[in-house]
Amino acid sequence: MDAIDCKILTILQQDANIAIADLAKAVGLSPTPCWKRVQKLESARVILGRVALVDPHKIGLALTVFVSIETEDHSQPWLARFAAAVSAMPEVMDIYRMAGDVDYLLRVVVADTGAYDAFYQRLIAAVPLKKVTSRFAMERVKASSAYRIAGFDSSR
Repeated sequence: MDAIDCKILTILQQDANIAIADLAKAVGLSPTPCWKRVQKLESARVILGRVALVDPHKIGLALTVFVSIETEDHSQPWLARFAAAVSAMPEVMDIYRMAGDVDYLLRVVVADTGAYDAFYQRLIAAVPLKKVTSRFAMERVKASSAYRIAGFDSSR
């Protein structure tokens, strides 16, 4: 990736609906070479997809819970069952395997504590778990889906 690719990625992270002509102008290319670069970034899976970002509160999902999970079983079969079960739960937005005293960290988004309790009951029934700790977010101070692209300074 060169500086132009980095600039394309930075701009697309801010507005994936930008017209190719406007994107091309912003990065100093004509539309066809710019479009070819975007296609190349997509085929290389640097660009994984284009989505609409939705305000969870406006669709009735007001509660974010960070769920720490500890397990005594670290086998591949257990992990496969766990990953399949948790990935199928629509409330789970992110799953991370962690280093340290917690094995997995989930970001779960639900309507309220009742909805979280229903999720929790399904979670603990899905696979054997040693410990589940829930931390309820009080306020989202910052949220971003845009990564800082190395090789491009957006302040220029």
